[in-house]
Amino acid sequence: AVVSTQSTGGTGMISFLITWYLIPQLSNLFLSANLAGKDLNKRINDYRVPEGVGVVAGAIYLVCLFCTIPFYVLHSKDNSSSTMLTNLSQYLSALLSICCMILLGFTDDVLNLRWRHKLVLPTIASLPILMVYYVTYGNTYIVMPFPIPQLFNVNVFDLGILYYVYMGMLAVFCTNSINILAGVNGVECGQSVVIAVSVLINSLININSLTWPEHLFALYLVCPFIGVSLAVLFYNWYPSKVFVGDTFCYFAGMTFAVLGILGHFSKTMLMFFMPQIFNFILSVPQLFHLVPCPRHRLPRLHPTEDKLMMSTVKFKHSQLGMAGRLLLYILPKLGLTKITIEDENVTMTNLTILNVMLSVIGETHERTLTLYLLLLQSVCSVVAFLVRYRLVYLFYDE
Repeated sequence: AVVSTQSTGGTGMISFLITWYLIPQLSNLFLSANLAGKDLNKRINDYRVPEGVGVVAGAIYLVCLFCTIPFYVLHSKDNSSSTMLTNLSQYLSALLSICCMILLGFTDDVLNLRWRHKLVLPTIASLPILMVYYVTYGNTYIVMPFPIPQLFNVNVFDLGILYYVYMGMLAVFCTNSINILAGVNGVECGQSVVIAVSVLINSLININSLTWPEHLFALYLVCPFIGVSLAVLFYNWYPSKVFVGDTFCYFAGMTFAVLGILGHFSKTMLMFFMPQIFNFILSVPQLFHLVPCPRHRLPRLHPTEDKLMMSTVKFKHSQLGMAGRLLLYILPKLGLTKITIEDENVTMTNLTILNVMLSVIGETHERTLTLYLLLLQSVCSVVAFLVRYRLVYLFYDE
């Protein structure tokens, strides 16, 4: 596995160099196709920034994976036909699902799809990997933690079809969670790089274990992903020269879903997504319109200083139902939002993790806010490793 580990590192470097070179070369194509936008958080924003450049990273990533198919398929200890066929089916299903999400993301950047499409299409795109999981592995058992075996004499529990529902929901969550934690230069790529590096470390830790084939598979997928993501981050960092668009968010999310499902570490993957889980739960009232949700929830620029401040939404108190009014009472007490009420008019800070961070640290520069978020993402990954490799033994024997 040492040779393959080194070769996957090589694909990561090659994918970085190609993406780093091609993005500035292709930026004018996006401008000429009117795939461009304004950076809303800049005091001078009368220039257009190429948008949807994540499709370049996605295309280069797919090419790298296609080129490494022979190396992955032929790398097995016995080189039997059944092993090679299993390796090939896993790899091709991963390619198909990721390719579908790149197509969906670019379509969203061009046509501006509705949210209901963004929920249904990832579910369909996850079917290839779910079917390959069923055919090649098919395990739907979960090991019960302490003290359930001691109390009920039950060591494992078969979830059956519910396990596939869980994995399908994991794909939908991963593809959308990065997309709703966005809007600040470098945030989409930055969080993806931190999660991907966490996956890389996790796989390197286990590359010599009994589960080495699954983690070798993860290395083949995650190394070129880190390469293309770092290259995009180079141009998307403050001040952003390109926007990654929904294409990159869906591409990154499905890549992580594929890694978690076919790499058989979906629960560890979810722990790497702790900030995204918090942001999603916090966003639920607005996403499901229990309280009004504006089109853009990203922090807004201070009118006189080059700093970001919490974004707000304004609405009438009479617009809220019973659930909305209850949330309006509870959320400020938890420090998750700030509200101002004047007669019937309500002004509420948007329910995002970026706004919560701004409420804690105060108004700050856009680059600083991104660094704080990436620091939080990194700390959560450290916590995930502590839970996975230390605290887990409090509840499981092995």
